[in-house]
Amino acid sequence: MTVLGDLLHLIGRYGNLVVFFGVALEGAGVPLPGETVLIAAGVLVHRGVLDFGDTLFFGISGAVVGSQIGYWVGRFGGRPFVLRWGRYVLITPERLGQAEAFFARHGGSAVFLARFVAGLRILGSFVAGTSRMPWGKFALYSLLGGIVWAAAAVSLGYFLWASISLVEHWIGRVSLLLVTALALALLLRWTYRRATRRGRPGGGPPGPDNRLS
Repeated sequence: MTVLGDLLHLIGRYGNLVVFFGVALEGAGVPLPGETVLIAAGVLVHRGVLDFGDTLFFGISGAVVGSQIGYWVGRFGGRPFVLRWGRYVLITPERLGQAEAFFARHGGSAVFLARFVAGLRILGSFVAGTSRMPWGKFALYSLLGGIVWAAAAVSLGYFLWASISLVEHWIGRVSLLLVTALALALLLRWTYRRATRRGRPGGGPPGPDNRLS
């Protein structure tokens, strides 16, 4: 039986508890396939085994709770603690360093983006904590990322329920597609704002004299 088949059996038997703990443990640093859990749950939603609203609630709740655990572990324990105990869940200095570089490049938005990248979902919360990112900022981006990610993954399983092989084919790629779409949206927004500024006299907002003329 495949990983997805095993998850379909487990979720069918134990319901949204598997959804919550599967997603939460991944967010807390345990290398579990949280995205696959949500996709499998979406398949069961279409089959009428689970309710869409309940599944989405447990998926988002798991994402938020798990990320909070990871954040506070990183904040109180620091980088040495994460590396010392993280080796038991496959966190290496190289992987942690890559995650730190990603956060350094993208700032607060990295918390949102990390939700859509498998390795960063495990390390992102730790890095936010070790870098002492303000909790309010982290909590906001974590919530927004959890909502979009969980809704997309559950919906993917729901709409591709008829072909398990097709679902398995798309596991891991939905994140890449979402990140690409998000990056394109940000690029279009930046291009629009740049073009708008160039269209104004002097390349900036109109001054008092311009408004009176």
